[in-house]
Amino acid sequence: MTYEFRPMRSVIYVDVIKEKYRHKLLHWLYGHHVPDSISKFGPYVTKYAFYAAFPVPPDGERFGTRKMQMTEHYWLINEMTPEMRNNALTEYMPKNVLRWQGNLPDVDEACEGNVDGDEGRSCSGEEGCEPFIFAHVPICWEEDYKGKGRTVNDGPNYRWQFVLRYPEGISVEEGEKWFHEVIVPYFMNRKEVIRFMSSRIMNDVVGCPYHRLVEMWFDSPDEWHAAAVEGTKEMKAPSWAQEKEFPFLKPQFNIAGMFLPDIPTSDNLAQYRGYITMR
Repeated sequence: MTYEFRPMRSVIYVDVIKEKYRHKLLHWLYGHHVPDSISKFGPYVTKYAFYAAFPVPPDGERFGTRKMQMTEHYWLINEMTPEMRNNALTEYMPKNVLRWQGNLPDVDEACEGNVDGDEGRSCSGEEGCEPFIFAHVPICWEEDYKGKGRTVNDGPNYRWQFVLRYPEGISVEEGEKWFHEVIVPYFMNRKEVIRFMSSRIMNDVVGCPYHRLVEMWFDSPDEWHAAAVEGTKEMKAPSWAQEKEFPFLKPQFNIAGMFLPDIPTSDNLAQYRGYITMR
């Protein structure tokens, strides 16, 4: 039996489709999912953190913005190999969790029973539902476009992180050409952007269909809006555009992400002490 030593980082984008589900999803995440996860991968994950999403800024919906949290892992080994398939206990993931996140239809009959975690993370967006996004990238950023040398003393950062999936009908090479020749120069030259990095997604780990993870930092949502919305009004749409306005991609399916703080809400391996309620 062999195991694949493969240091890498992953992000999961968790949405909440209705505010009436937020507290239910929060309870499952902290009451069930964190202890389930630590029990399983504690020996081979070095960081496991939740970042609560900031409110969606004006016009943020067209960028596929999700509203709950980003989950981040730093892995030492590839958990998705056959040698890792057997677990003493199955992860507790009621189908309602996927309903609350928008990965399954919001109807009672679609949400009975439990699903294995890997099965839940393979939801691909059928019936118009949002795809579950679980993206693995190299442990360090591959491309550093702007802002190298920034320190914590330079101030807090309003992070815009998102994944891109180039539309069907064009090659990855054509999509990458558009990204590097149009998107990168535009945002590099925007004064509002104070940090800009990106990596190719490792599609062979969990079969994530997205192509690239991108992160930019701003001082606030006002600067983000000036650069990403107001400044792109005259940007020429590519021939394959799915939407009329920038980013020209179908929200949630070809672009999805969120706005985040630069400090975790919970660094779970270091801070988690159980679901301790108010009294």
